[in-house]
Amino acid sequence: MNDKAFRPLIGITMGDPNSIGPEISLKALSDETVYQKCRPLIIGDAGCLERAKNFVGIKDLRINAIKSPEEGLYSFGTVDVLDLDNADINKLEVGKIDKYAGEAAFQYVDKVIDLAMEGKVDATVTNAISKEAINLAGHHYSGHTEIYADKTGTKKYTMMLAFQNVRVVHVSTHCSLREACDRVKKDRVLDVIKIAYDACRSLGIAEPKIAVAGLNPHSGEHGMFGREEIEEITPAISEAVSMGINAEGPIPPDTVFSKARGGMYDMVVAMYHDQGHIPLKVLGFVYDQETQKWKAVEGVNITLGLPIIRVSVDHGTAFDQAGTGMANELSLKNSIDYAIRLAEGRKK
Repeated sequence: MNDKAFRPLIGITMGDPNSIGPEISLKALSDETVYQKCRPLIIGDAGCLERAKNFVGIKDLRINAIKSPEEGLYSFGTVDVLDLDNADINKLEVGKIDKYAGEAAFQYVDKVIDLAMEGKVDATVTNAISKEAINLAGHHYSGHTEIYADKTGTKKYTMMLAFQNVRVVHVSTHCSLREACDRVKKDRVLDVIKIAYDACRSLGIAEPKIAVAGLNPHSGEHGMFGREEIEEITPAISEAVSMGINAEGPIPPDTVFSKARGGMYDMVVAMYHDQGHIPLKVLGFVYDQETQKWKAVEGVNITLGLPIIRVSVDHGTAFDQAGTGMANELSLKNSIDYAIRLAEGRKK
């Protein structure tokens, strides 16, 4: 390994202490290739990680509790953790939704955002939190995305999901379906198209091709099934094209993802949460009926439009798997890889 090469410092939140986050963090960092590409730093609780070593059966990893990123060793075999010392394992029960665990998880997110804004880490990666737990703790957010936007003062942002060559961004995410339809407005659609274009460029795609999904079946069928395509989506696409962005649509939602998977488009703009999430999770999540376990959970979630880099696992807390050591770390490893790629892009 060439120590003179740029190895971005990646701040990785531990997630909810009662979840699979501590376990998959250790499993991901038991891969030496991660250290060849970056300097991983867990933001969490050292005692909780020590307990997780027993769950995953990787007892030869050394947990190095530190108080600042400068103290980290960033060497394979040692897991550096910026220890907030806020998850007493004698008080928290693995697999349970708990406001104290929610408070701890919120503090990890709060801290990693501060580190990134201060330039002390090059990118952030987040393990899953329980929305219910953080709300029980008094932090009224619907997810990581909203926490990041609030903390960084970002008004125009969107969620991007990725699995292999398929990428999707969303006009709206965490709101009711009825409200999501009302949020399909020209200015918002245009903003998301522009964010999607910039994201592709940051990933090294020189001439991005953006697909814009319709909202209604058959993209409204010329107004028979709704007028959002005519009144809001098409005008946004036309303006994006006038700005030099290669955007097409509105494309019927039931075919656009097949086209993207085949390489026709670099990014799909979805109109609401499930329109984008369902196809990506069909591709990235593989359930094995024989073993009744998830064989693969590989997608990643990226918040675009922020002044800092944020990539996340594309799965939840999986409380039912916590403490078993069986949780799959592929999504976390893929998230770290995406964070490295984005950090390297900003370094150039």
